[in-house]
Amino acid sequence: MTSRAYVIAGSEATGGAGIQADLKAFQELGVYGMGTITCIVSFDPGNGWGHRFVPVAPQVIADQIEAATSCHDLDTVKIGMLGTPDTIDVVAEGLKRQPWRNVVLDPVLICKGQEAGAALDTDKALTEKILPLATVITPNHFEARTLAGMESIDSVDDLIEAARRIHELGPRHVVAKGGVELPGPDAVDVYFDGEEVTVLSAPKIGEERVSGAGCTFAAAITAELAKGAKVGDAVRTAKQMVRKGIEQRLVTSAPFASVTTHTP
Repeated sequence: MTSRAYVIAGSEATGGAGIQADLKAFQELGVYGMGTITCIVSFDPGNGWGHRFVPVAPQVIADQIEAATSCHDLDTVKIGMLGTPDTIDVVAEGLKRQPWRNVVLDPVLICKGQEAGAALDTDKALTEKILPLATVITPNHFEARTLAGMESIDSVDDLIEAARRIHELGPRHVVAKGGVELPGPDAVDVYFDGEEVTVLSAPKIGEERVSGAGCTFAAAITAELAKGAKVGDAVRTAKQMVRKGIEQRLVTSAPFASVTTHTP
């Protein structure tokens, strides 16, 4: 029987990130995916490719969650961009209505299309209501620094400290991603399971962040967990998948490129 995975996340029209990238990653790894859309984000080519952000009505989100969880026997879910406190409330309530074997949280803290005050309210609600439900959380460099309450993360030791602090907030497993943000030739991620720290390091591929890498990484972890993999093994598979996707992505005229375009 084909494994199933569920994603609750925003839509990104170019297909390079958001729920589009998540479902591609699921399919690449042989998992049947279904999803609930929380918001619509589109890049504005006439304004420096800035974000245009439109939230989906909470009742519509609730209806989608009800349909997906009623139609399928689901136990593994990835949470991506939620976007507003109201969205976070309805998603948290939806998650609590049934037991989940795996909840993978990609903690999108800021969308450039939001006002600063609204973004801070969203961050607080996410930390209080969704983060404690997570089996695995996958913050990037900025998100790890914010969640850990650290002024800076400048070394692998700092990244480890951030992972430990985030673990204290409730998630059972933390993957803090250094990516291209840490100095040095390697892209370093830290996996902390509450007891042991594993440092995952590989040579950087360029020095620029790639749109959709974080979405694909968390989605790949979700897919592997849905198939029964252990968290550490799922994290390693996800890192390999994203690296291959970045290596093989097409060079486009846009300032971003999909990680999933040519993922083997």
